[in-house]
Amino acid sequence: MGEAMKRRILTFHGIGEPERILDCGEADYWIGLDRFCEILDRVCCHVNRAKFLITFDDGNLSDLRLAAPELCRRGLDAEFFVLTGRLDKTGSLDPDAVRRLLEMGMRIGTHGIDHRDWSGLSERELEWELGRSKRQLEEICGHSVLSASIPFGRYNRSTLAKLRACGYQTVYSSDGGDATTGRFLQARTSIRNSMTDAMVDHILNGHLPAMRRLRRAARLTLRAWV
Repeated sequence: MGEAMKRRILTFHGIGEPERILDCGEADYWIGLDRFCEILDRVCCHVNRAKFLITFDDGNLSDLRLAAPELCRRGLDAEFFVLTGRLDKTGSLDPDAVRRLLEMGMRIGTHGIDHRDWSGLSERELEWELGRSKRQLEEICGHSVLSASIPFGRYNRSTLAKLRACGYQTVYSSDGGDATTGRFLQARTSIRNSMTDAMVDHILNGHLPAMRRLRRAARLTLRAWV
């Protein structure tokens, strides 16, 4: 087994103009294509480029139309976390689009079915979200789906226990800061359209504001058991 190392995981949501009606708060996470390309170029030029991982949540159609081609142009790849309840809907991926992402060298994980807060679901509801979405994506991809990203970044011990029980090997949060390879729970940082170049550089360089570090430390006490 290789030695664990620190890495930084960036999360994007939508690129360009949305092709569907956005839920409340979603617009903050949509960024223009030019801005997306600028951030990718910053990643490519960074001294620690090999330590970055790029992910996408929600399964928006821009994942295939805009994001994946720009990643490929730069020799980058990413993991796309799909909401199966949005498959085939306006502005979202369909099964063929998911398979095309795989053909482009991308990876697929689940974001659940209906973009619900997993920490507030009953055990039966959570099992449906995690199990059904996993099985559906496995049918589309033709192989096991072993990773999940947590909607809204909200989780508790019960959430993590159910993810393990459903067969997931890697789970992505929105806790910010560095992640450690090989851990079950992986921290990510979401990119917002309000972020300045300086803020993006702070993320790429692994700098977190003091209050964000304290909140992150409190959340990650859950890691002790995984």
